[in-house]
This record gives sequence, C-alpha cells and structure tokens, in this order.
Amino acid sequence: MSGGLRGGMPSRDALSSGPAPPLEESAGRYALHFLVQSGISYCIMIIIGVENMHKYCFVFALGYLTVCQITRVYIFDYGQYSADFSGPMMIITQKITSLAYEIHDGMFRKDEELTSSQRGLAVRRMPSLLEYLSYTCNFMGILAGPLCSYRDYITFIEGRAHRRAPPGASGQDDLPCESAEPSPNVAVIQKLLVCGLSLFFHLTISKTLPVEYNIDEHFQATASWPTKVVYLYISLLAARPKYYFAWTLADAINNAAGFGFRGYDENGTARWDLISNLRIQQIEMSTSFKMFLDNWNIQTALWLKRVCYERASLSPTIQTFILSAIWHGVYPGYYLTFLTGVVMTLAARAMRSNFRHYFIEPPQLKLLYDVVTWVMTQIAISYTVVPFVLLSVKPSFMFYSSWYYCLHVAGILVLLFLPVKKTQRGKTTHENVQLSRSKKCDERENSLGQNSFSTTNNVCNQNQEIASRHSSLKQ
Repeated sequence: MSGGLRGGMPSRDALSSGPAPPLEESAGRYALHFLVQSGISYCIMIIIGVENMHKYCFVFALGYLTVCQITRVYIFDYGQYSADFSGPMMIITQKITSLAYEIHDGMFRKDEELTSSQRGLAVRRMPSLLEYLSYTCNFMGILAGPLCSYRDYITFIEGRAHRRAPPGASGQDDLPCESAEPSPNVAVIQKLLVCGLSLFFHLTISKTLPVEYNIDEHFQATASWPTKVVYLYISLLAARPKYYFAWTLADAINNAAGFGFRGYDENGTARWDLISNLRIQQIEMSTSFKMFLDNWNIQTALWLKRVCYERASLSPTIQTFILSAIWHGVYPGYYLTFLTGVVMTLAARAMRSNFRHYFIEPPQLKLLYDVVTWVMTQIAISYTVVPFVLLSVKPSFMFYSSWYYCLHVAGILVLLFLPVKKTQRGKTTHENVQLSRSKKCDERENSLGQNSFSTTNNVCNQNQEIASRHSSLKQ
C-alpha cells in the first residue's frame, strides 16, 4: 500500500559512516537499473511482437524489480529507510507493464474483445524509443509517480491536453474542450497546503503515536480492549500523513508542469485530478473496505485492475492481492497484510451484499448503518495493515496473537456461513444475458432480412456493452 514510498532520505547512521560511498555516486549507480529495466523491456516489445510481448514484459519487469528488492532488503539494509532505488523502479514497472498491455490491446486484439476502458487506453502504434523513455523515466514522476496512462502522457507532451478531455467511459476519442490553456496555480497551491498540513502532523503527532506500541508488552498486559481498539485506530491514522504528503506533493509537481488536467466540471472549473493518487476525505470517511481501497493509492489500484483483475480468469480478487504484495516488496509483513486483505475484502463483500439492502430506508436507519460500518471498516483496515508497517514476521504475529486473530476468525466465519459470491453470479448472469440476446439478434436478423442487418447488429452491440458495464459495476 505504500506505492513506492519506502525510499526516502538516508538514515543518520548512513550519513555518519565514513567508508560509505558518496550519495551522488550511489544514486548514479542505482539509476542504471532504471535504464536496464526500461531498455530490456523495450527490446522485448520490439523482438517478441504484439501478440505475446505483454506477458514477457510483465514477467521480466516484475521479476527484475523483485530481484532488486531482494538485494536491497536482504543484503543491504533490512528494515532501514535509506536512499532507495527500488521505489522509483516500482513506478517504472507499472508504466512498462501498463504500456505493454495497452499496445497489445490496441495492435493485436479486436475492439469488440476489449472493455470500454481498455478501448479508451489502447495504443494503436508502437512508441518510438524517445517516446518510450520519456514516458517511463520523465522527471515529473520518476520518484513517487503517480502512474499515468501512455495516452494521457502523450496528449500532454503534444500540447493537446488543455483542448481535450481524457477518454471517457465509452472509450471514444477525446472530446473537444476549452481551447484556452487553464492555469494550475490554484490547484497547486491547494495541494501544497495539504502537503504542509500533512508534514506538520507527521512531524508532530505521528512521532508520539508509534504503531509499534501496539505490541508493547506493558501495553498489551495493562490496556483494556476499548483502549487497544482506540489506540490501534489512532496510531494507524497518525501513520497516514506521510503518504498524504508524498503523493500530494507528487501530484502538485505534475500539475505545476501542466500535467494532470482532466477537463472542466459542470460549473466550468478546471479539474486537475487526472493522476491524483488519493482522496483524503473519502479515505477517512470510508464505510466499506472497497471504498477505502478505491480512494487510497488510486493509480496503483487502477494498474492492478487493468493488468490483473480484469484479465484474471480465476479468483481475480486473490490474484490481484498477491500481485500487489509482490509489487510492494519482499518483506513478510506485506504478504501478511495482503493475505489478510483477501479475507477482509471477501467477507466485507459478502456482508454488504447480504445485509445492506435492509438498511437503506428510512434515513435514520441508513445513518446508523453508515456509522456502524465506518467503525468496523476503520478497525478492519487498521488491523489489516499493521504487518505492513511492522514488516517482520515476529512482531506481526505478536500483534495478531494479542488480538487472538479475532478478525481473521470473524472473516472466515462470514465466508463459511454467507457464501455469497456476487462476482461469480454476476459473470454467469452476464454470460446468459449475452447469449440470449445474441440468439434474439440472430432471429431478428433472419426475420428482418439483409437490409436491416446493420441496424440490428448495432442494437446487439449496444445491448452487450450495457450488460458488460453492468457486470463490471457489480464487481
């Protein structure tokens, strides 16, 4: 969930040690990994061809990143926050794999085989080496991202971003927008203010509420259960401002360069959230696990959806969480967090699908439901991500054992007694609807004759696209 933010300033010990090479020399040597990873991936794209290059690029880019992470963690500085080259490599890995899938979609697959979002992002020609390196290694997003699609980046580089809105849900070409180039000044100032507040909270409150105190022996022995629950939530709440700071600053840097313009809202106000990575208000007010994940590290969530969830034929939720764990790094705490996240997500989905419709009306009952689900979501999120912060196996299990694995047990019981799999049902329903509508279209074509073939075919395509959208929304 860190989204490539493990890199930071060198530790004080690293700066004070005499034999260590200069920071500039280390950074220059590590930067070669960016060119090696990007260069070999581009060669794969050219040599393998559009039919299978997305698979080879995905395996190589993710594998190269994993090898670098293993080297950094288990050879150099386990658990230490030092000048870290693997953070930028996480962003480059996203860009390489995203572009490979977008080229495969645009140059090999047929349009009718693509989802609406895949059609909107499809790349119809092979990028030149200059375009490719500019996209993967440009200065605006090399350190902390955020990820952007290749089409959005090229539109910005060619100076067309202020004249056109980004691809919509229909997957059509960009629509004409205002011709005057909007100023990002207001958006940049607002985001810098958020950065300042986040940094202030991180330097003051976060230091006084460490997550590690949740496994302190004296605290575990003396604190009551309500105290443990409240401190768990507050300590994880205090750990978030550093991510708010880094992601918002990265967003502001891109906006200051003119990148990130989405278009105009209904009031004619310029929107500079094309590549924004988080929505703080929605995160803190989340009433479901999905709502939290949809608003936290947004661009990484979109990447996981586009390269894994939409393309997985078996257990897409599990595969997506496993990919997220591998991409984040090799600390055991990451895998504990994301495996726990699988249970929490599936259990929350089952609970929501079975009970939410009973609490829609009246408004007072809906408000009570929202309050209860907010409390449960915040506790579940905090419980899930503790190993992500602690990193190691022993302290992570110390925390979970102090809570008697209660949320793990509750999640498993929910899945056992509420085995509702809305996603699978949605897929089955979607396939049946498509099949029946396809048969109706065939019968209608035969009855209407050759002259009405074009109109009937359009109706069929529209019906199938509507069914596809409905299925994806339910998922």
